[in-house]
Amino acid sequence: MDIHESGEMYLEAILVLSQKSGFVRAIDVSEYLGYSKPSVSRAMGILRQGGYITVDKDGAITLTETGSLLAGKIYERHTVLSRLLARLGVSQETASADACKIEHAISDESFEAIKRYASTLDPAEPFGE
Repeated sequence: MDIHESGEMYLEAILVLSQKSGFVRAIDVSEYLGYSKPSVSRAMGILRQGGYITVDKDGAITLTETGSLLAGKIYERHTVLSRLLARLGVSQETASADACKIEHAISDESFEAIKRYASTLDPAEPFGE
């Protein structure tokens, strides 16, 4: 099943929230993303049907192996891109917002090239000045 950008955002949010507290409910995702409860509920149903998450009887949301792999991929893209943009002198807020837009559209090939390049940078060296 092909997943849309919004689905990727939900998966990334579930990953981040689960790393913080370990127990994630739809209301937590709603508050984290600033989306309405009905929107989140609908998205959770779609993600569950797609095999990306499970929801237990208490409402705890857990990423499946497939969901976890995709969420990790999106989160890595967000992290690498926002750090690189910040190194270029972009404010942290803008770097994070722009990384969120780019992470869903960039090809695997381009992202891997950016990741290789970013790994060669010395964090102590000024960059883009």
